[in-house]
Amino acid sequence: MAAIKDFDSTAYFAKLNAYWRAANYISVGQLYLRDNPLLKRPLQSSDVKFNPLGHWGTIAGQNFIYAHLNRVINKYDLDMFYIEGPGHGGQVMISNAYLDGTYSEAYPEMPQNETGMRLLFKRFSFPGGAASHANAQIPGSIHEGGELGYALSHATGAILDNPEVIAATVIGDGESETGPLATSWFSNTFINPITDGAVLPIVHMNGFKISNPTILSRKSDADLTKYYEGMGWHPYFVEGDDPEKLSPEMAKTLDTIIEEIKSIQKHARETHDATMPHWPVLIVRTPKGWTGPKEFNGEKIEGSFRAHQVPIPVKRDDMTHADELVAWLKSYKPEELFDENGVLKPELKALTPKGAKRMTANPITNMGLNAKPLVLPDYKQYALDNTEHGKNVKQDMIIWSDYLRDLIKLNAHNFRVFGPDETMSNRLYGLFETTDRQWLEGISTNGSDEDMAASGRIIDSQLSEHQAEGFLEGYTLTGRHGVFTSYEAFLRVVDSMLTQHFKWLREAHEQKWHKPYPSLNVVSTSTSFQQDHNGYTHMDPGVLTHLAEKKGEYIREYLPADANSLLAISPKVFSSENTINLLITSKQPRPQFYSIEEATVLANNGLKRIDWASTDDGVEPDVVLAAAGTEPNLESLAAIDILHDNFPELKIRFVNVLDLLKLKKSDPRGLSDEVFDQYFTADKPVFFAFHGFEDLIRDIFFDRHNRDVYVHGFREEGAITTPFDMRVLNELDRFHLAKDIILHVPSFAQKAAGFVQKMDDTLQYHYDYIRETGEDIPEVLNWTWKPIK
Repeated sequence: MAAIKDFDSTAYFAKLNAYWRAANYISVGQLYLRDNPLLKRPLQSSDVKFNPLGHWGTIAGQNFIYAHLNRVINKYDLDMFYIEGPGHGGQVMISNAYLDGTYSEAYPEMPQNETGMRLLFKRFSFPGGAASHANAQIPGSIHEGGELGYALSHATGAILDNPEVIAATVIGDGESETGPLATSWFSNTFINPITDGAVLPIVHMNGFKISNPTILSRKSDADLTKYYEGMGWHPYFVEGDDPEKLSPEMAKTLDTIIEEIKSIQKHARETHDATMPHWPVLIVRTPKGWTGPKEFNGEKIEGSFRAHQVPIPVKRDDMTHADELVAWLKSYKPEELFDENGVLKPELKALTPKGAKRMTANPITNMGLNAKPLVLPDYKQYALDNTEHGKNVKQDMIIWSDYLRDLIKLNAHNFRVFGPDETMSNRLYGLFETTDRQWLEGISTNGSDEDMAASGRIIDSQLSEHQAEGFLEGYTLTGRHGVFTSYEAFLRVVDSMLTQHFKWLREAHEQKWHKPYPSLNVVSTSTSFQQDHNGYTHMDPGVLTHLAEKKGEYIREYLPADANSLLAISPKVFSSENTINLLITSKQPRPQFYSIEEATVLANNGLKRIDWASTDDGVEPDVVLAAAGTEPNLESLAAIDILHDNFPELKIRFVNVLDLLKLKKSDPRGLSDEVFDQYFTADKPVFFAFHGFEDLIRDIFFDRHNRDVYVHGFREEGAITTPFDMRVLNELDRFHLAKDIILHVPSFAQKAAGFVQKMDDTLQYHYDYIRETGEDIPEVLNWTWKPIK
C-alpha cells in the first residue's frame, strides 16, 4: 500500500482513476456479457446475454465514490462500510467486492481471474445468479437497493452504539424524493457523537430518474445549502465529469469531511459535550450514465434519463450495435487494468483496504461484531398471581415494561426500543425508570420536556413509523437487538418494509457464508378492538394476514391473551434468529386469566386446552371454542360463562392460541394433522374468536380434516364508540358468539329459540344504553369469570 504522503500525489490519483475504470469495466461486463470477459477475441452473439437486464445510470458515479472512500479508509485507517441507496445498482457492490477479493472469499467458484470474471459476468441479473440491486447475497451489504427511501434510516440504526464506525451512505437524488428519505434527514437528531458512530450521507446527484429529471438536481447549490443547513447538516459539493480534475477535488473534500467528523467526535468525547453537531453531507454531481455512450441513434444518452437502464440495445439475437458495445468496453482500457489471466494489476489491487478494513468485509455488516445473545431476565419474576382466574385487572404492557426495563439494564449497549412517539402511550412506563429518550436537539428546562437526554435506550421522538422501523432494521442487521412498538393500524405504513426485511432474511439465510441475524421484533398495541376514542380510522389488524402469507420459517405471530402469556413468550422472542416476530398486545386494563405455569405451556406448545374453562373432561365435546388475542380470549370466556349458565349440559372445549402460525399445516413448525385434531377434533363445530381478518383462520383450516369452522374476527366495522361496542360491531362479542354457537350445535339448535331472543334483546339493550350513557352496560363492565362446578 502507498505511504500516507502519496495519497495526494498525481501518481496516486492516476492509479485511483485506473482502479475506477476497472470497476466500471467489471460493471458493464456484468450487464451484457456471458463469455469472453477480457475481449480476447471478436465479440460473438454467444458471448452476449439473451436479454441484458439491469441498470447503468448510477454505476460509474457510485464506483467513483467507492474508490475515493477506499482512499480515505487507507489514509485515515477508518472503520467504514457502504450503504447503496440508489435503486438497482447492484454492480457497484458486486464489482468492488470482486476487486477487493471479498466476493471470491464468499463465492470461491468465482476467483479473481478470467475464469471467475466470466462466471461473475454471466451470473449478474441472470437465472440462478445475482440480483440487479444490492441485496443479502453481497458481502458487506445491509440495505436492499431496490427499496428506495430507507438508506439513511438503516445507516443511523447501524451506527448506534458503534462509536468507531462511519456509515458511508450513498443516496440517489431520485430516492431523495421519497417520503421516508426526506423524513430521514432528521436522523441527526438521534446520533450521539460520544457513544455512537457517524453517518456520512453522500447524495449522488446525477439528475434523472427513469424518464424524468430529479427535483433536487434542478436546485442551485445555494438553495441546497439552505435546505441541508436548515435540517442541521453541513453541506459540501463536488461536481464534474473530468476524472483527472475531479479526483483531486473529491479527495480534498473527503479529507476535509473525515477530519471534520473526527474533530466533532474528539471534542465531544474529550469534553463530554454531546451538543448536537452539524454533521457533514456531501453532494456529488456527476452525469447520469457517466463514462457510457454519449449518444445512441441520434439521442443523448450520457447526462440524460436514457442512461438509466441498458443504454444500447445489444443482445444475443441482435448484434447490430455490437461494435458500439465493444468500443464502450474498450474505452476503459482493460489491458491496462488486468493481466493476461484476468487478474487485477498489483499496483491497483494495492489501493484496496485490507482484511476487515474492506467495506465489503466490515464485520459490522457480516455479523462479526457485537453479535451476541441477550442476557434475559427471569420472566417468572414478573408474573401475576392469577389463582382466581380473571380477578386481577392489570395492563399487560405495564407489566411487560418492567421486564423490558431490566432487559435494558442487563444489556446496556446492545438493546434499544424504537417507536413513533408512542412509548408512553403504549404504557411502557417502566422503561423510564432506567433510561431516557435519546435526543440531541435542544431540551427545554421549563418542565415541558420529559425523560429526554443525549444518551438513552429509547428512540421514539420522531413521529415516523418509517424511521423507527428503519432504525431497528439497521440495528438488528448489524447484530444488535430491539423492539419497534406501534399502533396496530399504522403498522400498515411499514408493511412493505417488513416484506423487504423478510426477503432479506431469507436470502441471507440461503447463503452458506452468512451468519444469522437477531430477529426483528414488532409490537402492535392500540389494537382494533380497543380504539374507543379514535374509532374506525385506527382499526386494521391486517398486518397479521400480510405477514402470514410469507414463508413460515421466517415469521412468528404471537397473540398473548394476558400479561403472563406476554412474559412467557418473551424468551422466545428475544433469543430467536432470522425471524420477524409480531406480538399483538393490549395496553388497556384487562382481566388476567392464566397462571405463569399455564402461560409457559402456551409459549412452549403454542396453544393449550384450558381445563378450568372446558367441560369436556373424559367425553367428546359438542363444540370447540378457540381464541387468539386478548379481546377474543375475554369474550370467549364470557360466552362460555353465558352458555354454561343456560345450557349446563353443553360440552365445551376451550383452546387458547398464543403462537398462531403453529396452526398452519404448511408452516415448518406446524402441528401434524393428528395433533391438530386432538385439539380441534375432526368433525365437531369449531368457533374461532380471532383478533384479525377472518379469512386467515379459514385458510388455516382449509387443508385440515375439520372444515366446520365459524370465525368471529375483524369484519371491517368500527366507529367512535365504547370499547365493548367495537366487538359488537364486528360480532366478536360474547352475545353474538354464544348465539352463533348454540345455533350450530345440532342437538341444541332446536331448543335455543328463547336463548337466541335473549341474546338479541341484550344486544338491543346494549345499543340503547351506550347511546344514552356513553359507557358499556353493567353486565359487561362488572362481569367476572365464575368457576365451572
